Amino acid sequence: MSVRDLKGKRGWLAFAGCFAWFAFTLFPLYWVAITSFKTPPDVVGGPTYLPFIDFQPSLNAWRDLFSGVRGEFYSNFWSSAIVAVSSAVFATLLGTMAAYALVRFPFRVRLVSGLVFFAVAMGGFLLGRDVLDFPPATASIIAFCVALALSVLVNRFNLPGKVMNNDDIVFWFVSQRLFPPIVVAFALFLLYSEMGKMGLKMTDTYGGLTLAYIAFSLPIVVWLMRDFIAALPLEVEEAALVDNVPQWRIFFGIVLPMARPGLIATFVITLAFTWNEFLFALFLTNSEWQTLPVLIAGQNSQRGDEWWAISAAALVAIIPMIVIAGLLGRLMRSGLLSGAVK
Repeated sequence: MSVRDLKGKRGWLAFAGCFAWFAFTLFPLYWVAITSFKTPPDVVGGPTYLPFIDFQPSLNAWRDLFSGVRGEFYSNFWSSAIVAVSSAVFATLLGTMAAYALVRFPFRVRLVSGLVFFAVAMGGFLLGRDVLDFPPATASIIAFCVALALSVLVNRFNLPGKVMNNDDIVFWFVSQRLFPPIVVAFALFLLYSEMGKMGLKMTDTYGGLTLAYIAFSLPIVVWLMRDFIAALPLEVEEAALVDNVPQWRIFFGIVLPMARPGLIATFVITLAFTWNEFLFALFLTNSEWQTLPVLIAGQNSQRGDEWWAISAAALVAIIPMIVIAGLLGRLMRSGLLSGAVK
């Protein structure tokens, strides 16, 4: 066998392997799509694969979904879209600012100041709640503000103990995702409930859910954007500083345009997290700002899970993310190519 024949055979084997993997990953989407067009007897009567051959397609699941029989679909869809997009935008912007600061400026945080913050915050909360009879939300807010001010003040003194640098701060950001989500969601629910007793409603509101999603997304944004910003050339910013360009103009006018591919990639990842998030929406919303994942999870009845309805709702939730990823993916690739040419 010649070298050319051997290379051709290897190419066909590689193509066959890629095609098999493509079919394997695409099959779940195909199964969800055809299930949404099945009737209940077609679903429970055994597996069927080909429309018009194995079963007769039906639009009943789609009619029920759009007519409101299966819940407030339009309201849930727009709630998901508004909350996911806005929280992804704000989280990407704030996280990029934090990542830029952690790359360009040295930070020194003393461990003693962290211990002071924890002790004052916890002790102040218990003092305000149990001794001064403050409401829990009021006690926690006052204790947090006092603890933050004291920890910043203590950090200015040259006290003994470990001094954490930028890498330690980044690790602290990432470590926030190590907590079980149920713990964070339950704590937020209790906090929002106490704030509601003070007259500031946070549960089942746009602001409450958006703030939760921003806090949930910030660690991953800081982690991703830190590497993107570290790869940017520092000489351009130094030249702007020589020309007395303000720091905020350097960030918005120079850093962000150069980091556009990273911003788009991070935004898409953050949007995927917030669009598909279920636990926070389940705990923090009731009806007005309920999102699509909660609606999809509720597509059942006394007979059990109704997969034809679940498939229709899931397909509607999948399609927007595919479209957005395709559109922004083209912008990201064009940004990478233009950066390579420059």
